[in-house]
Amino acid sequence: MKYLVYLGAIAAVVLTASACSSDGVAGDKAAGGKDAKTASTEAAIPVEVSLPTRGEMLAMYSGTATLEAEADAEVLAKVPGEVRRILVEEGDRVKAGQVLAHLDDRQLRLQAAQTRAALAKADRDFNRQLELHDKGLVSAGAFEGLKYDLDTQRAADDLARLNLSYSEIRAPFSGVVSTRHVKIGQEIAVGAKIFRVTDPTPLKASVFVPERELARLKPGQSATIAVDALAGRTFPAIVKLVSPTVDAATATFKVTLEVNDPKGDLKPGMFSRVGIVFERRADTLIIPRLALVETDGSSNVFVVSDGKAVQRPIKTGLSNAGKIEVTEGLDGAEQVVVVGQNGLKDGNPVRVVSLEPIAQVAKQ
Repeated sequence: MKYLVYLGAIAAVVLTASACSSDGVAGDKAAGGKDAKTASTEAAIPVEVSLPTRGEMLAMYSGTATLEAEADAEVLAKVPGEVRRILVEEGDRVKAGQVLAHLDDRQLRLQAAQTRAALAKADRDFNRQLELHDKGLVSAGAFEGLKYDLDTQRAADDLARLNLSYSEIRAPFSGVVSTRHVKIGQEIAVGAKIFRVTDPTPLKASVFVPERELARLKPGQSATIAVDALAGRTFPAIVKLVSPTVDAATATFKVTLEVNDPKGDLKPGMFSRVGIVFERRADTLIIPRLALVETDGSSNVFVVSDGKAVQRPIKTGLSNAGKIEVTEGLDGAEQVVVVGQNGLKDGNPVRVVSLEPIAQVAKQ
């Protein structure tokens, strides 16, 4: 009887141990499965992707330039004198030939009166001798001397009148008085700066472009001007002149742009960023330039397919403003990796954490 009790106890212990062993194995298997799944998820590389778009692609040359007025001149004193009157101020619009200021002209008027009197005397002497010359009573040499004196006095009178006119400081062309250099009562000498007059329409911008671009730029091409002082506003422009020669010292050539600014918001001297469009292509496939991965001199991108990174060789075309044209290798429906691609290999599991619009990616 005791033997049977012992056998029952042993059997119970064996069953309990077996059950515990089975539960432990099942638990380990479940835990192992969970860990494997977690490990698989963590092994996926996080990436950001962007969808290709279609649109117009521009090829541009970008540079900087200072805006300049086509007509911009310092008005200088041509005769000495005291500034008696100033008729305009900085910012005033003036017309060509308009009087800007008056110098003291009293001495010049006296000189003009003196030469005018001398001319009248020379003219009377000449006319008196002309009658005698016609009668043969005056030698040819004496008559020629009188004619020379008359011409000399006439030139002196013209010069005196011209100097008198210079006492009125006039605008050389229509424009705006940008600077006034003198004050009332100031004594000025010949060549002294009095005003600066600027015609701001049209404004020009000169860009010095590397010689490798010489064949791609020509007059008539469209361009844009962006001005930092006006919060980056852009203005249309056009290429007016392309220098046919290259500066040997800098290996650049000069390109002159004309800016369209009908409202007059731009001012001479402003710093601008220039973009010259030398080629346009419509309906092109575009991706962010930063998506490119250069491998052995070839261009590649990574696309996401079934949770994995797939390397695609592509051919590219025009590039501008952080975007690049894809001519071969993509059909436009792929998710192109734009962040995290530099550490990827073909076939790596990936996890998309962000889908960025192409315009936003291009700005980054």
